[in-house]
Amino acid sequence: MIKLENNNYEIIENQNDCLNKEELESKYTDYFEPFDYILGDYSYNKLRLKGFCDKNNQRFSKINDISTKDNYLKERCAYHCNYFLIKKVKDKVVNK
Repeated sequence: MIKLENNNYEIIENQNDCLNKEELESKYTDYFEPFDYILGDYSYNKLRLKGFCDKNNQRFSKINDISTKDNYLKERCAYHCNYFLIKKVKDKVVNK
């Protein structure tokens, strides 16, 4: 579990144990608040973040549909890049 600002996140995927909490905290902004998921990918040793939503999220659209994650990785990320996926968790207490 990870706490970012006022949100708790569960690690869903962490390819090659690439998630660096300090780097994630430095990139995280309130822009990601409404998203259910955050995908972080490493291209050329730089972390990029992308928000995704479940279908029941009012911000849901084709662009941020979590079911398109694999397609996003294939088409928008470096070939076989390391990535992680975290999911927002409600009602769980996490120590920072």
